[in-house]
Amino acid sequence: MKKYIKWTPVAIALLALFYSVWLGINDRVTEAQYTSHWPVTLLVFYLVIDKINQE
Repeated sequence: MKKYIKWTPVAIALLALFYSVWLGINDRVTEAQYTSHWPVTLLVFYLVIDKINQE
């Protein structure tokens, strides 16, 4: 079960990436540019929180 919890942030980031691509395909470029930062932000927050919990 912990294995799935560990990969949850990656799955959420991939969904955010697909959402951004979907917006770009549907000619909503401004929204796609805004949401393109979400996956990286989510993964960085996850890494920082995981690092804090390990210490």
